[in-house]
Amino acid sequence: MSQLFSPVQIGPVEARNRAWVSPMCQYSCEQLDGMPGEWHHEHLASFARGGAGLVMTEATAVVREGRISPQDTGIWNDAQAEAWAPIAARIRAHGAVPAMQLAHAGRKASTYRQWSGSGSVPPAEGGWQTVSASADAFGRFDAPRALGAEEVAALPEAFAAAARRAVAAGFEVLEVHAAHGYLLHQFLSPLSNHRDDAWGPDADGLRVALLRETVAAVRAAAPEAALMVRLSASDWVPAEIDGGGIDTAMTIEHVRVAMAAGADWFDISSGGLDPRQSIALEPGYQVPFAHAVREATGARVNAVGLIEEPAHAERVLADGDADAVMLARPWLRNPHWALAAEAELDGDLADRPGASVWPPQYTRSRRVRAAAGR
Repeated sequence: MSQLFSPVQIGPVEARNRAWVSPMCQYSCEQLDGMPGEWHHEHLASFARGGAGLVMTEATAVVREGRISPQDTGIWNDAQAEAWAPIAARIRAHGAVPAMQLAHAGRKASTYRQWSGSGSVPPAEGGWQTVSASADAFGRFDAPRALGAEEVAALPEAFAAAARRAVAAGFEVLEVHAAHGYLLHQFLSPLSNHRDDAWGPDADGLRVALLRETVAAVRAAAPEAALMVRLSASDWVPAEIDGGGIDTAMTIEHVRVAMAAGADWFDISSGGLDPRQSIALEPGYQVPFAHAVREATGARVNAVGLIEEPAHAERVLADGDADAVMLARPWLRNPHWALAAEAELDGDLADRPGASVWPPQYTRSRRVRAAAGR
């Protein structure tokens, strides 16, 4: 059997395979209330039916002002949790692990969804004043307000309350979003955190206090859940620009801090913090970050970043670069990506009872390439 279709343990939770669905914003809460609806249900359940081992929600805001756009989903109240519950149940019924990404967009909040406009949404159209570690704007977005020390201190409990609701709704894996230029990443990076209080740089020059407190709060709030943390391993801004941003060495320390606070797994991505970033895109361009973290810390990690073909995903695992892979756009193009990938990688091995991710209702459509030597 391929490594991609072997089971894997995420803290206390087992996933049936290592082909996972990345968080993908849908911007589809048309009532601007954070409530997931039929679109979210159909969208997420389709990936579980299509053979994914883990299906993660889009960035789900822990507070109203933490949404990327006014149309984002939330988990800041009990009504939202109740709306999420049947979605989690359907993901589980199809054999996948339901996971939720807990997020706060910080200075990148209150923006138009891609097909509605660009830039910051004004209050007259449902927007709001954004917040961040410091008062620096992201590119041409409206400048945020720097959070007061007491406001920062309250953020871990907002994540913890959201975690409790998510677990009550049936989600078995929680991910703290500390990547892609959103609020926790804004506190981690020297390019966006210029504070001189306890939430700024420590004696080692790291800005890890909010990450540490948030992970610890979520761990305490949801001890029965698996806990992941998504990190940007590079800001892709060189040292000659304002001293540079997060690099791999810093990320390794961020991982160690989060592990000590209770994280089980790390979702290693990059970028999103600074519009001056310069990224050379190619298949698997972020895989080396996952490899470096795994090698230096012993943490369980998944890799992301233009991994589209089954053979490539398998190679990432076989080479020891990561313990799972997360895909995004390939799932959108084909919600049954894993069904075809299993047939390609495992051939007639997938015909063994209980070994296949194929729903029995679909098996007559399988085009199986026989395994080598058979």
